[in-house]
Amino acid sequence: MTQPILEVQGLGSRYGRVPALTDVSLEVRPGELVAIVGANGAGKTTLMRSISGVQPATARTLRFDGQDIGRASARKRVQMGIVQVPEGRQLFPALSVEDNLLLGTFARGTRARLDEICAMFPILVQKRNDPAGTLSGGQQQMLALGRALMTEPKLLLLDEPSMGLAPRLVAEVFQHVAALKARGTTIVLADQNARAALAIADRGYVMETGHIVHTGPAAELLHDEKVRQAYLGM
Repeated sequence: MTQPILEVQGLGSRYGRVPALTDVSLEVRPGELVAIVGANGAGKTTLMRSISGVQPATARTLRFDGQDIGRASARKRVQMGIVQVPEGRQLFPALSVEDNLLLGTFARGTRARLDEICAMFPILVQKRNDPAGTLSGGQQQMLALGRALMTEPKLLLLDEPSMGLAPRLVAEVFQHVAALKARGTTIVLADQNARAALAIADRGYVMETGHIVHTGPAAELLHDEKVRQAYLGM
């Protein structure tokens, strides 16, 4: 069996005295799409930020691509290939679409990918010189995805990509994520839209109050009666 590209064991994190994650363990194998699902406040964003190095955390094991990254800075993790699309997209609204994309190469990647990324998201070609702040929510999400892909990530962390989008745009975003998986991109996807996330994932982890409470193949989680009632609104 292929060795995991990401191994996490016993991960914990706090906001002051308040525990946000407790003894979280997971793994991601090359080419997988792993979904992290759970209600708002379950710890999904803290987990993603802990993996990317933005949120301070401790762990028995935190290994990426065979290397211990427990003490690596967020910048170092980007240079190694861990790239996060943050919740809320966090673009530079006054800068053009093209400049936002090029900022993705600051720590990793090259300008040479610009045309390739624009081909993936044709709307970005039309809006190339427009300020990012003038884009619609769905277009901004495409831009945030494109900026991350400019880095040629080995592991792409997508945090709540459907947040605040209309249902039609949510479907479009998940179509793009599924297409990235088909290209071989390794992805961890955290989203409150559990059904949509699990529908395109290989495996899933269900979080509740900072813990992993269920895990398994995504198709099994979709049809697990307890998971359906508690997390899928079914």
